[in-house]
Amino acid sequence: MGAHVRRAPVAYSAIAVVIATGAVACGGSDSGSSGGSGAAAGAKQTVNVTITSKACTPDVSTIPSGPTIFKVVNKGADAVTEAELVDGDTIIGEKENITPGLSGTFSLNVKAGKYQLYCPGADTEKVDFTVTQAAGSAPAATHSAEVTTALTTATTGYATYVRQQVADLVTSTGALVTAVKAGDLDRAATLYAAPRLAYERIEPVAESFGDLDPAIDARIDDAPDAASWTGFHRLEKAIFADRSLAGTGPIADKLNTDVGKLNTLVAKTTFQPAQIANGATTLLDEVGKTKITGEEERYSKLDLVDIQGNVEGANKAFTLLEPALKSLDPKLASTVRTRFTAMDKALAPYKEGTGYVSYDKVTQDQRRGLSQAVDALAEPLSQVAGVVVS
Repeated sequence: MGAHVRRAPVAYSAIAVVIATGAVACGGSDSGSSGGSGAAAGAKQTVNVTITSKACTPDVSTIPSGPTIFKVVNKGADAVTEAELVDGDTIIGEKENITPGLSGTFSLNVKAGKYQLYCPGADTEKVDFTVTQAAGSAPAATHSAEVTTALTTATTGYATYVRQQVADLVTSTGALVTAVKAGDLDRAATLYAAPRLAYERIEPVAESFGDLDPAIDARIDDAPDAASWTGFHRLEKAIFADRSLAGTGPIADKLNTDVGKLNTLVAKTTFQPAQIANGATTLLDEVGKTKITGEEERYSKLDLVDIQGNVEGANKAFTLLEPALKSLDPKLASTVRTRFTAMDKALAPYKEGTGYVSYDKVTQDQRRGLSQAVDALAEPLSQVAGVVVS
């Protein structure tokens, strides 16, 4: 998975299941107010968060409950590249890969409570942040009935999509595990790509369940030590680099079990519209951070399969939100759709049969071209969550 810094397990991430913190009805107008204290009930508000090496500091420490856009900017902190809103060990929302000079956003619908802004690696990693109950009664929905229905359809449709992808993941992982335990290297190599594609389509959802994603998808760089390293990439090394499956039976069995746990967890998962959009942005960030560089599939060289999965997952999320977005911001909807088309065209030359060429055949100039297509798509896609937060 690559983008997450490994630390103590947490319960949920930016595309997490809707818990009490975020579960509210669709509604809210785009007030664009900075700071929370003056925002009307139900209006979107903005919190500006500045990352430095010392801490991540919000421009306000208290806001009323409701739809909120967190704008994060990194001012010179090389070792601090993400900001999270956390409730204890639970990540409510986050923005990663904010290197010095860059900025980004995440959007959420937050309820009253005591939280912290968490920037791993800062001198002061956690800063208290409070959400008060917005004054007045619950806000009336300001979206049209058509938009509200479209957003509801998107959330149920995305939950269905995630469950289907994980069901496919269970099946394809089971086949891979069978080949590994039978000692069939060639068959294991052939079967490795299918579960990777399914997993990469819903990667941010998998990341939401604490230490389950590290168990399934950690690279050797992310593991505390080689002895505790498990998951797909541990098997990838055995299949493609070591060319030996000796001793990998327990690793394969654990992977099968962990994927089964993921299947159980997603059966109960629901989503906010903004969380779906945040997740789509995270998938594009994953491409830019670890897929384009070739870090993710360093032994199998199947990085283009992972890129395909990330792009397809992001496209599905956007497609589900697209009907509502066409009403809320038709220009943005058109721009994102055009960029997805361009991204597909950028990947097309590397297709080979039913898959893709080995990534070591893709030159540095070609990788830069792919990176440019990803960046061009990621920028407008990152704006969608702020429009649909409700």
